[in-house]
Amino acid sequence: LQEVTASSRHYVDRLFDLDPQKVLQGVIDMKNAVIGNNKQKANLIVLGAVPRLLYLLQQETSSTELRTECAVVLGSLAMGTENNVKSLLDCHIIPALLQGLLLPDLKFIEACLRCLRTIFISPVTPEDLLYTDATVISHLMALLSRSRYTQEYICQIFSHCCKGPDHQTILFNHGAVQNIAHLLVSTSYKVRMQALKCFSVLAFENPQVSMTLINVSVDGELLPQIFVKMLQRDKPIEMQLTSAKCLTSMCRAGAIRTDDSCIVLKTLPCLVRMCSKERLLEERVEGAETLAYLIETDVELQRIASITDHLIVMLADYFKYPSSVSAITDIKRLDHDLKHAHELRQAAFKLYASLGANDEDIRKKIIETENMMDRIVNGLSESSIKVRLAAVRCLHSLSRSVQQLRTSFQDHAVWKPLMKVLQNAPNEILVVASSTLCNLLLEFSPSKEPILESGAIELLCSLTQSENLALRVNGIWALMNMAFQAEQKIKSDILRGLSTEQLFQLLSDSDVNVLMKTLGLLRNLLSTRPHIDHIMSTHGKQIMQAVTLILEGEHNIEVKEQTLCILANIADGTTAKELIMTNDDILQKIKYYMSHSNAKLQLAAMFCISNLIWNEEEGSQERQDKLRDMGIVDILHKLSQSSDPNLCDK
Repeated sequence: LQEVTASSRHYVDRLFDLDPQKVLQGVIDMKNAVIGNNKQKANLIVLGAVPRLLYLLQQETSSTELRTECAVVLGSLAMGTENNVKSLLDCHIIPALLQGLLLPDLKFIEACLRCLRTIFISPVTPEDLLYTDATVISHLMALLSRSRYTQEYICQIFSHCCKGPDHQTILFNHGAVQNIAHLLVSTSYKVRMQALKCFSVLAFENPQVSMTLINVSVDGELLPQIFVKMLQRDKPIEMQLTSAKCLTSMCRAGAIRTDDSCIVLKTLPCLVRMCSKERLLEERVEGAETLAYLIETDVELQRIASITDHLIVMLADYFKYPSSVSAITDIKRLDHDLKHAHELRQAAFKLYASLGANDEDIRKKIIETENMMDRIVNGLSESSIKVRLAAVRCLHSLSRSVQQLRTSFQDHAVWKPLMKVLQNAPNEILVVASSTLCNLLLEFSPSKEPILESGAIELLCSLTQSENLALRVNGIWALMNMAFQAEQKIKSDILRGLSTEQLFQLLSDSDVNVLMKTLGLLRNLLSTRPHIDHIMSTHGKQIMQAVTLILEGEHNIEVKEQTLCILANIADGTTAKELIMTNDDILQKIKYYMSHSNAKLQLAAMFCISNLIWNEEEGSQERQDKLRDMGIVDILHKLSQSSDPNLCDK
């Protein structure tokens, strides 16, 4: 530090000279000393140059030239390391520079904006600093007309500081769309590019902005047409990619139809081109992620993408080497790409998940791509959480295929790493992993047995207690699938694992999805006579209580119908029947639903009755007599006249 201080000290000392001319010369010399020299930048920061430069920048007695040179030096310091930016932020540089924008001199304004731009694009700068004072945004909008430099820097600041719907709304309400649209036809490439980036962040997942963009025109040309022109192959890659992102956001927001030619013939093929191994790593990542988002919910686009330029095979390269030999011209690039190779894998998994979301043939093609299942299995245990999440998403998408559940999923014992992922993952991974587990537990899946042996019941029962709604739904759904046509031991284990309190908790859950899946679980538990009798002998009282609770509650038709079907299953038991026959309250409810206005509920109630009265079963006579005394026969007579053929028949 001694040497450092000695060689750099004189730069800082000169800032304190009494002669303004010498101060100005000192700042200019300092500017020349720090350009491209990170060590010198760090030295000057350590020696306290920043507070003095900021003081001079804000002093009304400083000449405009001096103020401008101070802004230039500060901008140069900000160009260095992240630590430099932190030091500048600690000295409250942002309010000082924003204040500077109120002065009339254009050169000074441009220098302040350039410095602000450099600070805001640093990852250590909180975006919210731009929004603390409401007048800043409107002032920046007004400065857009001053010069091509103010246009470039302000658009760049906006596109870096627009994170999420709140920021989008603020910029939108300040007229961002109208103020920036005409910059898309600027003579300066940098201005066009920064304006385009602004639109891509403003429209992302924002229907309000997307719907507005559709009707905006510049020089008689609508914005979507301008974006399509920017997609052409002769345009720079960054421009093609960014305009594809704008069109993708507009399409996902419903502003452009998915079968519009600008999507099918322009945007989609452009994004597929970005996935080729000729492109740089970040272009391939962004291309694949944007394409995954574009086709995520549209079957037709998934089919078109899957047969464009051998995309499915092309994505397999994402797992091999980070960049093509032609792209590696220097060792720095290679080093960068090796560090970021996991981003490629994440992007490929995401795109495979979107491609295979609906179509069985596409899933088959994906799984037949070399070593695909091994790659997913490896992805599930990667250290990067983003890769793990994308791998689980991909697996979930492929697990929708009955064929694959029976074959590839079995051959690769996918359930093992999946169970491991479920042990202590963050919620966003848990939700997708538990959805996948639901599919692996369907009755035709050979993975069902080994999953049970690996402690799944306990795991799923704990998910049903989660604060997170999606996890509760998936936990109970997986248990419902597990109980379908299961042996008695499994059913008893599920009931033991859930506990009666938890079952009641789920039956009184405010979400109808949780309630329906819980009833589905009960219905699956109460199937086949010996099982019905066994479960009702141990849990009969509680289950009857639950049924009463729901039939009395304010629930929709589906919920009530499912509950009556559970009663019909209980009525099918040998000894379990008695729990209904000795419960007058329940019998009255069945009678009530036989005369209900909804035919589905009437049918379900009649199933209960028919299961109680089979002639060949012991005690049928007494049961029939009791039901006759209750007036059930009269209702049946009435229903036999019904205009509904199903009711009539039953």
